[in-house]
Amino acid sequence: MAFSNIKGVSIRGVSACVPKNTVENRHCPLFKENEALRFIMTTGIERRHIVEKGICSSDLCFSAAEKLLAEMNWDKQTIDLLIFVSQTQDYRLPATACILQHRLGLPMSCMAFDVSLGCSGYVYGLGIASSMISAGHLKRALLLVGNTQSLLASPEDKSVLPLFADAGSATSLEFDPTAREMYFHHATDGSGAHFMMLPDGGCRNPVAPSSFEFKEFGPGIKRSGIHEGLDGMEVFSFGISRAPESVTMLMEQYQLDLNVYDYYLFHQANKFMNERIRKKLKLPPKKVPYNIQEYGNTSCTTLPLLMVTELREQLTAQNLKLLLCAFGVGLSWGSCSISVDSIVCPKLIEV
Repeated sequence: MAFSNIKGVSIRGVSACVPKNTVENRHCPLFKENEALRFIMTTGIERRHIVEKGICSSDLCFSAAEKLLAEMNWDKQTIDLLIFVSQTQDYRLPATACILQHRLGLPMSCMAFDVSLGCSGYVYGLGIASSMISAGHLKRALLLVGNTQSLLASPEDKSVLPLFADAGSATSLEFDPTAREMYFHHATDGSGAHFMMLPDGGCRNPVAPSSFEFKEFGPGIKRSGIHEGLDGMEVFSFGISRAPESVTMLMEQYQLDLNVYDYYLFHQANKFMNERIRKKLKLPPKKVPYNIQEYGNTSCTTLPLLMVTELREQLTAQNLKLLLCAFGVGLSWGSCSISVDSIVCPKLIEV
């Protein structure tokens, strides 16, 4: 089983960046009369922040990282590790992490690599970065997590376009022998890979003229091979079963008490889905924050974005015990238990 408890690592700061450009779902031209209202009531997504042409996930993460490093007053030459988690990398190759290492002015002694994960990416990224610090001689790390998910949606697909938005984040981690333990659970079910898939553009199905041909998959749902497809019912069933299961398994594995957390942060996928998860776990509404109404589903970035927009004052002034849970494309999911103590958390950046 993919459980891990990690010692000797502290989260020192979290920052997030979104595009200034916003779109209102109530004005989405794909919806017929009253469809927009029903969509908003079900998903909770009223508006989304969308990148303009030429802006990539790395740009949003770069802005978040620069702001965080400046406020922390970290010497960039002391950073040993950079991990970039995204499914909207700048290029097929090289790894975007290498580009960000140079762009941020980090030393050549810094290890840098990409992790291709979507919705579960922040929980996975935290687990990878903290494990590497705990296991070796790495002292400081930057975890950059971001997606420009809007670029993958067909402009003629009402099942995908109004859901997804764009954001980037930066999280700083440091070796700390006095740190409280982190606890993780990770899981995967590749049999559901086709429930969320962008079929063309990789080595399996290289881009061809047919990749640009639009096909109809239902009323108001047209997309080509270079656009993301989503089976909403399958993903909903997956989310409401696997997310609470993951949390429960984590509690049981490490004999943790689900009732002692200050906040429970869930991937901002769909408010109706998340409320089902919250009720299954019998969590109090006041401890389960949302920002989906303003920012939509930003894939792997939802959790750090949620921390910045909803918990910034508490994060910078208090010792908090947090439970994080993320789930989605892959299929991939996981949960983690972390503690943070008066960390650096800049105000949300808009570019």
